[in-house]
Amino acid sequence: YSPKSSWKLTNVQKRFRSICSGSVPKSMTKDEASTITVPFANIEKLPELKENPFRARICEIFSRDGSGNLTFEDFLDMFSIFSEQATRDIKVFYAFKIYDFDNDNHIGCDDICTALRLLTHSELTMEEMNQVYEKAMEEGDVDGDGKLSFIEFHHVILR
Repeated sequence: YSPKSSWKLTNVQKRFRSICSGSVPKSMTKDEASTITVPFANIEKLPELKENPFRARICEIFSRDGSGNLTFEDFLDMFSIFSEQATRDIKVFYAFKIYDFDNDNHIGCDDICTALRLLTHSELTMEEMNQVYEKAMEEGDVDGDGKLSFIEFHHVILR
């Protein structure tokens, strides 16, 4: 226990309560922290997420049921991963999960195209997206299977 970590936890709890329209008690039990959920529609309005094109995917990854609605524990996990204290390895792990849109444990052409559509507001042509995909595979697809495994992704990111 440290006063600093307790202060940070209290701040995150206040942030969670501020977006929940009064449905979260001031003091939560452990059971409430893992069962009371705040809808994605409220969470996406946070300044940290509002402009992020991946906000829906981020919340899907951190929500236990994949809906994007977050319990306090989910919310705390999300803030922990994006904090300065999180290690590079854990950040790379979650970045991989965010980019793996089809949840097949690989980043393939469809995943890259989905990410590009989000990042560019669908302004790239299919040919341009294929060029980005080909370049990504050239850079990181060690085994030549046309997709990036977590290990290949990790290697590319940490270069």
